[in-house]
Parts: sequence; structure tokens; C-alpha cells
Amino acid sequence: MSLPIITADQRLAEPRGIKGCIFGKSGIGKTSLLWTLDPARTLFIDLEAGDLAIEGWPGDSIRPRTWAECRDFAVFIGGANPSLRDEQPHSPAHYAAVCQKFGDPAALDRYDTIFVDSITVAGRLCFQWCKGQPEAVSEKTGKPDVRGAYGLHGREMIAWLTHLQHTRGRNVWFVGILDEKFDDFNRRIFQPQIDGSKTGLELPGIVDEVITMAELKADGGDPYRAFVCHTINPWGFPAKDRSGRLRPVEEPHLGRLMDKIRAPGTPVPRRLSFTPPAEGAADHPHPQS
Repeated sequence: MSLPIITADQRLAEPRGIKGCIFGKSGIGKTSLLWTLDPARTLFIDLEAGDLAIEGWPGDSIRPRTWAECRDFAVFIGGANPSLRDEQPHSPAHYAAVCQKFGDPAALDRYDTIFVDSITVAGRLCFQWCKGQPEAVSEKTGKPDVRGAYGLHGREMIAWLTHLQHTRGRNVWFVGILDEKFDDFNRRIFQPQIDGSKTGLELPGIVDEVITMAELKADGGDPYRAFVCHTINPWGFPAKDRSGRLRPVEEPHLGRLMDKIRAPGTPVPRRLSFTPPAEGAADHPHPQS
């Protein structure tokens, strides 16, 4: 057996699935982004029961109600992880059991985009499940152990997100609520609304794109919705663009955003170039309070 090297030509010929998350305040229109996607090629994982926002949308959906169902759908979509033991979720044994339950996974071949709404609700389902596990009960006192529950919650969520992130050839987008808070120095900060701290801290390192859907307002102009895409932005919104193809602010159209990410990229030497701002440059638009 020769060393299984993947050549540059093979790697460049592989389909590129985009993995990302979109955060924004409640009511900004995150679920409505489904209208910007091809309904024939999109599977909507509906955790929010946000039917009014997409009333009339002609695409397919599934509605998990428990954390066990969330894990089943993840392994059915992403396949088995051969490094895991049979008793672990997302393992070959788990995948075989789910295929026996749901049928041939080829039924998913017609979908190239998975839209998960929302990671906030997925975190709640996960934490509810974690509180009922032995790890969430103190061995000494027999009483609930909140720290144990949160520790298990962090591991479960990261394993679930990582498994979906490794689904090659498919786009996977997670939607979540963004909380606005103030720190001890009265500075405004933004945090994803997810139970526990581990998931919110590690999520940006798992996905390719972190987008904040925000309401901005140019000086003297009307407010408008936009995608904030760069880590360095004047508002402090969570954002990251691993592709190097996006502008700091993009129109709030997920379909066209993915087209742009797939387009030929900026040459690597130019991605980290530094251009000092010109004196007297116009101010950035500011977010609505």
C-alpha cells in the first residue's frame, strides 16, 4: 500500500462545501434567508418552528424535537466517523443504526445546502439532554451537578458541530441569535446566544465563515440590513471570512454570498496586505441601537 497522498490537482477538483454561521438579533430576518437559496437543493433543519417567516417557501424540511434526533440527523447527513468507538455518537455503529432507521442516505444526494435554524435551540435541546445524564449528578451527594452538565454540553455540541463541518461537498449554515451586552467597563460586546461558554468560544474556529446580520445606518441615511463579514470591523461584531473573497460588508443574500465565496479568490500574497487609511476618510456606517 502506498502513502495515501492527495495531490494538489485532486484537492482542487474536489467540491467545496461552505460551512458557516450567521448571527443576528431576533427579528433581523435570519430565517428569511431561506428565500435566497434554491429550494430544490436546500434541506431546512427547522428547530425554531419559524413557519411564519418562510410561509410559502417550497423547500423540504425536517423538525428534530430532541437532542437524540439532532445527532441522528447529523450522522445521516455527514456519514460515519471511523475514529470513534461503536458506543459513541457519529460512529460507524451509530451510522448503521440510523441508516436502518431512515433508509438509504442517497436520498440526501439532491441537497447541496443544509440550513440549520437555529444553533441556539440546538444548544437548549442538548443541555436539556445533558441534565439527565449520569455525569450531571454528583457521585458524592447524588444531587444535580451543574458543572458536570455544562462540561458534557460543551463536548456534545462541539462533537455535533465538528461532524457537520466535516461533511465534504455540502454547504452547512447554522443560524443563531446574537446577544448585545455591556462589560464591566460599560463597553458594548456581542455574544452568540448559546447555553454554556465553550460552544460560543470554539465555534469560530470550527466553521469557515462567521457572519453577523446587522442593521446598519449611514450618516444621514435610512437603516438597512447587511452582512458584516470581516473580523476587524468598527462595530465589534463577531465575523470571519476564511475564503478571502468577501468585502467587510455584503448584501444580506445568502445565495449570492456563496456564489462569491466559490468565485476565483484573491491571490494569497494580497490577502494580508496592509493599506493605511487615507486622512479624512469617510466614517463607516454605524449600527442601529
